[in-house]
Amino acid sequence: MLILTVYSLRSRLKTGSASPFPVSDDEISNSTAAISYDEQRRKELFQKDQIPWYIAYGGYVAVAAVSIGTVPQIFPQLKWYQILVAYMVAPVLAFCNAYGAGLTDWSLVTTYGKLAIFAFGAWTGASNGGVLAGLAACGVMMSIVSTACDLMQDFKTGYLTLASPRSMFISQIIGTAMGCVIAPCVFWLFYKAFEDVGVSGSEYPAPNAAIFRSMAILGVDGFSSLPKNCITLCYIFFVGAIAVNLIRDLVPKKVSRFMPIPMAMAIPFYLGPYFGIDMFIGTVILFVWQRLDKVKSDTYAPAVASGLICGDGLWVLPQSMLALAKVKPPICMKFLSRGVNAKVDAFIATLS
Repeated sequence: MLILTVYSLRSRLKTGSASPFPVSDDEISNSTAAISYDEQRRKELFQKDQIPWYIAYGGYVAVAAVSIGTVPQIFPQLKWYQILVAYMVAPVLAFCNAYGAGLTDWSLVTTYGKLAIFAFGAWTGASNGGVLAGLAACGVMMSIVSTACDLMQDFKTGYLTLASPRSMFISQIIGTAMGCVIAPCVFWLFYKAFEDVGVSGSEYPAPNAAIFRSMAILGVDGFSSLPKNCITLCYIFFVGAIAVNLIRDLVPKKVSRFMPIPMAMAIPFYLGPYFGIDMFIGTVILFVWQRLDKVKSDTYAPAVASGLICGDGLWVLPQSMLALAKVKPPICMKFLSRGVNAKVDAFIATLS
């Protein structure tokens, strides 16, 4: 992403641009073409409510000072000077991520967080709690980079909708402050309502937590901490994923639509089989819908999918409340392996 950002900036400076704003002007063939009224209004409003530079720099320094003073108290393995280095490096990575997300609509904040895990974990060392230091530094880095990317996306939306950038910035501050209170409360709710949160095989296994912890251990202990043949399997599936993607791009679309996507195949390995079952059912419904009415399915499928995902996520809150109240569901459904299912059947047979 850093290489892509540097290349794009170099190309932009080399070719020049009629607009100082980060918007595409490919449709304008002549740099002297008249600017539309809407575009002129957007630029005037965007420039009128600019955020003073001293507020931006002063706010960043103030937040850095608070982090330097508080984070080492929570995570003693992470020293104050390491947090200072993180805040010095973060603006460069935040710029690259925001610029890259604007070009590709894909935020790579987790990638920069993993870089922080490896760098700060190796810096601290295994004997000094490098795993915890790497994870804590990852949280600091991801918070900075993610917030910057989200703010840039909000600025772009505000620019297109004639919203005040100062209002967008203030709203971002309010939302961040609310998140500092709401996020710990949600975590506490999960922690109290479900006793096995984060445990492999439970309803909420927190697969990302296991992934980041494994990366922290890898960054501190090196490849020797990996299981036997792990690197070999990584190489094999890495090459296999590239080969499958290459074939998908080369074959006709009517053939590629039936080929699996390696990234989608990898998700159930992290989240468990229940996710794959949900996706399969949704795919079957979408396939049948496209056969019955392709126009409506193409129009409303994203809205239906978003509603299902949102509803499933919102149900977690009442589910947590019921769990805190010790309410047991009258009916439970669970998928078992063939071996476990045979043992359950044998046990039930002994009861009759």
